Amino acid sequence: MSKKRTKKSPVVLITGASQGIGAAIAKTFAREIKGCRIALVARTAKKLPTVQRGCERLGAKAVSFSCDVSDDKAVAKLKRAVKKEFGAIDVLVNNAGSFSGGPLLKFSVEEFDRMIATNLRSVFLMSRAFVPGMVKAKRGDVFNMSSIAGLVAYPGGSGYSAAKFGVTGLSKVMREEMKEKGVRVCTVYPGATMSPSWDGVDIPAERMMPAEDVAQAFYDVYRMSRRTVVEEIVLRPQLGDL
Repeated sequence: MSKKRTKKSPVVLITGASQGIGAAIAKTFAREIKGCRIALVARTAKKLPTVQRGCERLGAKAVSFSCDVSDDKAVAKLKRAVKKEFGAIDVLVNNAGSFSGGPLLKFSVEEFDRMIATNLRSVFLMSRAFVPGMVKAKRGDVFNMSSIAGLVAYPGGSGYSAAKFGVTGLSKVMREEMKEKGVRVCTVYPGATMSPSWDGVDIPAERMMPAEDVAQAFYDVYRMSRRTVVEEIVLRPQLGDL
């Protein structure tokens, strides 16, 4: 397999790719870009083969990688594996994350640390690992998944909101540092999106955004001229936040 970087055959790395928005992003790029090469990354590899097969049916070259992206040693190992398989990457989608809620005075230190590691530290580690290749190539795209909770505070969101506000700040710094290096940085703020994370919650699906709509926004930003960067995308259900 050739590792030549071409406009028609980008390498797209997506974390949290086993379900929900991550899986939808993978399938969108597979459908829209002929010959797209996709690195599917998730901490638990159980669901990745299904996403991989879906991408391959759409004409993409997809490879699955199991990695805890909040662990620096695991990310270093992932970097070596992805480089061996694909060479440098063109698009980094920092989508991995998790949610747990609770009031500040009852939220445990352990759970707070987990929210920071899963949602924020992972973005830092993955960017440190893969953005240098983009800088070397003088071209690349980074999408960092924040949340409406990274724009607006709400009761019970102490750990999650703190982490997502951190993603917002880190992304703004990345944008400033990368603008002269040919690397575009986009922060994405989705509201309630239909995904397995909402399983068991008594809310009609019609009240949430389809994951496919959110995924399409990523691709629409990516395909713009290199003279243009979309710094932020805010996506909300038509009827507003839940």
